Parts: sequence; structure tokens; C-alpha cells
Amino acid sequence: MGGSVLHARRRSDPKFDLRVWVRILLADLEFKKYLWSLYNAKTGYVESLDDDVEIVVPDDDHGLFAIDVLDPSWFVELLHLTMVYHFHDMIDMLLDCGYEKGTTLFGYGYDFRQSNRIDKAMAGLRAKLETAYKASGGKKIFSKYVNKWICIACPFQGAPGCINDSLLTGLQFVYGFESFFFVSRWAMHQLLVECPSIYEMLPNPNFEWKEKPIVQVWRKNPEKDGTVELVLYEATDCVSLFEEALQNNELNYNGKTIALPFNMSIYKWATETRRILENAQLPDTPTYTYVDGDCTVPVESATADGFPAKERVGVRADHRGLLCDENVFKFLKKWLGVSENTRGRVSKSQIMDMPPERIPDQGTQMYR
Repeated sequence: MGGSVLHARRRSDPKFDLRVWVRILLADLEFKKYLWSLYNAKTGYVESLDDDVEIVVPDDDHGLFAIDVLDPSWFVELLHLTMVYHFHDMIDMLLDCGYEKGTTLFGYGYDFRQSNRIDKAMAGLRAKLETAYKASGGKKIFSKYVNKWICIACPFQGAPGCINDSLLTGLQFVYGFESFFFVSRWAMHQLLVECPSIYEMLPNPNFEWKEKPIVQVWRKNPEKDGTVELVLYEATDCVSLFEEALQNNELNYNGKTIALPFNMSIYKWATETRRILENAQLPDTPTYTYVDGDCTVPVESATADGFPAKERVGVRADHRGLLCDENVFKFLKKWLGVSENTRGRVSKSQIMDMPPERIPDQGTQMYR
């Protein structure tokens, strides 16, 4: 969630190009102004409230720029704010192992507001795979495109706690004093309520969980003079809770009040996404790898993708920390059959000099 740089561009001004995710300076203000959106049930896309604004994922540096350092400003580089160093360390590790940008190493950022199966995202991924296939000399992958697939903390069956909480109260990436300089939990909540990607990560009700995930909510009981009670809900059956909790949810944008209840149109779209995934034809030849065990994605969910695992290994780390964990790198190099050329790693990732502008997750188990 939020793992790619996003830029806002104005259709009326070709020169306008502003990084709106991630940034420090005026983070909450610019987030509300450009990223607050509504779901279009006719198209399946999430669209910015400002009709003149288009949200895009930059494709610089062969797609690696968007997933490297999420706030590539001089301020972040100067203070070395590692919380926004997303795939940065992993990119450097792969470069040290002999991978080459634009030949054997590519990135693919995504607009985290959108559905995981939206046409634009799938077409872009297909084009990126074809580019990588041609650039690497036609080496086979998924028979043609994918030889080895390594998944890091992927919520194949949903992320019950994190996603249910996001729909009820929002999502907070930064805590303590630093949170005053970042996007507020409430501002993030008002975006996520309209994001298909969030609804698509709700727990799969058809999955046979060993331990059914639950949601605990403190609620006032009007029949007991408003006494607060702890109420338990099955995380796979919280639609009625969401509808009740969000029935009066709204935001104010440019003087207009916009209702943001639980969106049943998005929920139906997400249900269809789940049906498509469950009925997808899976190849049976490649090697599949999983990494999980954090406070965001349950182990059960991360391992239940329907593929035959070749190896399972435990790694103690949190969700975002997996991307820069040396133990994870050790297993990645083993499975990829590569080794680093140097001991001391020198950054080879792109950091751009731009006006001050910053983020965002939460140990862990790993499978192959």
C-alpha cells in the first residue's frame, strides 16, 4: 500500500508535474488537493476530485525510480530518512550482483488507488515484461516471461486486520512527532474508502482459515445507557459493520460536501476480482517463493496463493523492513543463483535534487 511514487499532472498545463506521494513539505494539503478521489462505477477507475488532474506513475530509470526512494528529495538524502527507502537497498544489492538497469533489472510502479486487475495496470505490466524479455536477449520467463517468481508478504487471501482497520479508521505510516509533517490518518482514510485495491485486500470469505480473523470494536450500547462494550466481528463478514460505521462519512472539497459511505459498487468489483483470481489457470512448472510474517499480512494469506512451494524459511522482520533485510537478501541471492561483487554497498539508485518534499509499514516469515 503506497509503495510507488505518484505524480499529479494537469491536463490544461503540460508543464505541471508535481510529486504528491510521497512528500514532506505540505504533505497533507497536497494529498487532499490532488489524491482525494472518487470511484467511477462505469469505468472501474478511481478519478481525482479535480477533473483537470491526472495521477501518473513516473517510469524513469526503467521503472525503478518509482519504487526506489519514495521521496527522492535532497532533504531525505541529506537526513538519510530510511523510512522512505522502499526497494532502494534491494536494488543496490541486485546491481552489486551483476544485474543491469534496462537489461536485466526493471521496476514497475503502480497507482495504489486502482484495482489490481484494471486494464491500464495489466497492459503496463505486460508491456514491461515484454520489454524485459527483449532486453535480456529473449531469456524465458513463465515459459516465456517468468522463470522465478519471488513474492514478499503478498496478501493472497487478504490482510484482515490492516484492511478492516483502514476502512474503519484509516492508515497511518508515520507516528510520533514526525506524523505532524505527514499525511494524517483521517486524510488517508477518506481516500481509501474509494479505492478498489483496498476492498480487494479484504479477507477472502471462501478461504478456510485455521484461525478465523476477527475484528474487535468498542461500541456504545444505547440499551445500557451508552455503556461501552467490546463487540467481536468475523473479519470476513464485516460489511454491515462498515455500512453502519461509514453511513455519515463525508469530506469537504472546494466548498462542496461529498458523501463517502462504504461503497457497495467497489465491494462488488472486488468480489469479482476474487472470483477471477480463484478461477485463474495457474502454471505448474516455475519455482514460487513467498516472504511473510509481519503485522500487516497473515502468514496464512501470504502462503495461500495456490502454487506449490519449493522451500519455506523463517525471517524475523516487519512488513516494510523485509525489503531491506539482509537475511531476505541472502535467500534472494541463493534462489536467484547470484552473489555480490563487493562487500561495501555504494548506492547506485537515483536520488533527484528537488524542492523539499516524504513516508511511509510494520516479525516475519519467508517461503520459497
